Amino acid sequence: MTLDTPLKDSHLTDRLRHIRLLALDVDGVLTDGQLYFQADGIEIKGFNTLDGHGIKLLQRAGFTVALITGRDSPMVSHRATSLGIKHLYQGVERKLPKLRDLCLQLGLSLDQVAYCGDDMPDIGAIRHAGVGITVPGAPDYVCQLADWVTQREGGHGAVREICDTLLKAQGHWDAVLDTYLHGAH
Repeated sequence: MTLDTPLKDSHLTDRLRHIRLLALDVDGVLTDGQLYFQADGIEIKGFNTLDGHGIKLLQRAGFTVALITGRDSPMVSHRATSLGIKHLYQGVERKLPKLRDLCLQLGLSLDQVAYCGDDMPDIGAIRHAGVGITVPGAPDYVCQLADWVTQREGGHGAVREICDTLLKAQGHWDAVLDTYLHGAH
């Protein structure tokens, strides 16, 4: 499987062209899914810089990015702020109702959403989004419901893979590359 695998499926590529919102679970998608606690109980999470840069590239191209997570963590708030993500929802056990509310707020349909999650609380959103995505470490039943299973693991570039693929599907890739190859603004 290569990074371009989703683009080799013409039906999926057509659906990717309509995406305006990328909504992501956090643990297991933006992180490796491990929970680390210091002796004083403070939680620590590791985030991949490739994923963060991909999110920034998507936002520059006009996409909206949202985080919808079941846990409530100051680390996630800090990460969302550092990436300029305005739509952060923590402590959400059932993701689909929150995703529907966000779509109403933004004037979007679920067909315009790509959602990536990795566990049971995510399956409604994965199933009803325009493009439902999961990561290789997700349980089999989650993978079976998804339109696309990323090549990269959560916390190890899966979100960057999604971002790059969306940029390619919507014709933004050459401009992104040009910015970095030639210093265009």
